[in-house]
This record gives sequence, C-alpha cells and structure tokens, in this order.
Amino acid sequence: MSRVAKTPLELPKGVEFKQEGNVVTLKGGKGALSLELNNEVTLTHEDGVLQVAPRSGSRFSIAIAGTMRSLLANMAQGVTEGFECKLELIGVGYRAQAQGNKLNLTLGFSHPVVHDVPEGVTVETPSQTEIVVRGADKQKVGQVAAEIRGYRPPEPYKGKGVRYADERVVLKEAKKK
Repeated sequence: MSRVAKTPLELPKGVEFKQEGNVVTLKGGKGALSLELNNEVTLTHEDGVLQVAPRSGSRFSIAIAGTMRSLLANMAQGVTEGFECKLELIGVGYRAQAQGNKLNLTLGFSHPVVHDVPEGVTVETPSQTEIVVRGADKQKVGQVAAEIRGYRPPEPYKGKGVRYADERVVLKEAKKK
C-alpha cells in the first residue's frame, strides 16, 4: 500500500469534517473546501483522525489512496493556515498593481495586461515589483501564480520577466564575436 495513504491524517483544531456520500467537506478559519473521493478509496473518521484505504489491491486503487490522502492533507492545511505564492517582477519598467479582484501588469508590451483573479484567491502587491498570491485552495493559488508568470516568463539572457521568489534562473552566455 502507498506509504502516504498508510499514515493517518489528524485534523487540526477548529476544522469541521463533514461527509455526504463521496463528497468530503472541511471548514476552518480560512474558508471551506470540498473534495469528491474516488470510488476506489474508503475513508474512515474517528476522533478527528482520518484514515484513507484502498478498496482493492489493484495498482490504481493503491495509488489513488495516496493521492486522496495528500489532497485531504492540503485541504486541512488550507482551511487553517492557507497557502501563498510570491512572485517577483525583474526588468526596467515592469510593475504590478492590485485593484480589487484584478491585477494590472505592465510587462513591456504595448498594452497593459489585466489579469482577473478567481474567487477564493487574493492578490496583493506589497511593492511595485512583488506579487503575493494567497488562498485556501493550493491548486488555485498555484494555478493563478503560474498564469501570472506565463505572461512574461524569465528569459535566459538577462533574466527579465516574472519569476517565483525562490526560482533560480540560470543565465546563458551571450553570443561571442
């Protein structure tokens, strides 16, 4: 069986667990998230501890049990602490400004780029060259950050563009004469 699925998941204090059929809902201080369990997985809840187990011994069932346990752990962390992703803008004149649920980016194009932020995710700009994406859903936070980075990924010669705060861009050597 999957090593991830074998470990029980202890729900943090303040997290409400609710299961209706195959749909699991977790509620916490940062919001509520729900997940539809795969039919190949069984879930047991005892005294604030969740245990995920495969229904059969097939490879898929064993693999999806670990995936479901990992998704539940991310949900539990998301509704208590939340997730965040930091982006940096590197380049002359590159700026970002958050206005409500829109993010205005100036990235060296002939036009400004306006990114609509989905519900459940907040975007902040502590400075003109920093963007902080926050939310309870890990997948949504990562997707929004990837979409923002996709407008102008870092180029390999000068390193200009939008990059993750912890990303290291290896610069290429310029063409020699």
